[in-house]
Amino acid sequence: MRKHTTQGFTLIELLVVIAIIGILASIIIASLASAKVRARDAQRLDSIKEMRNALTLYYNDNQESYPSTLSQLVPTFLPSLPVDPLTGAQYQYAGLIVDDTTCQEYHLGIALEQNISNGPLASDTDAAAATECTGSAVDFSGTDPVYDVKS
Repeated sequence: MRKHTTQGFTLIELLVVIAIIGILASIIIASLASAKVRARDAQRLDSIKEMRNALTLYYNDNQESYPSTLSQLVPTFLPSLPVDPLTGAQYQYAGLIVDDTTCQEYHLGIALEQNISNGPLASDTDAAAATECTGSAVDFSGTDPVYDVKS
């Protein structure tokens, strides 16, 4: 009588291994997607800081007045205007009037993808729209999910 020995795995064993690999792959893909969202929001916040520094330099060089548009920062104070990493949209900006016709304040913002209560949205300005100076875009409401800062 011949002894029949099988080598390899049974079909059931292979299916179980493939199912486990599929589950692990879906978990990894889901965590990578949330990491991408966090990275884009971090890039947005970094761009806001960069533009705030450029606005401060502009203010000091221009008789204590902010620009009416962000394009006035290029190329002297910024090499190029940052855009949203996902949509390519411009950041929201309005030069604001306080006492006279010059832009004495500004309102700068961008919508974040993560709207979590203990994240950066907890410490932003959430400013209401104000009176914009001549040539500036219409001011916007900074309610969440818009991360906004004012001078």
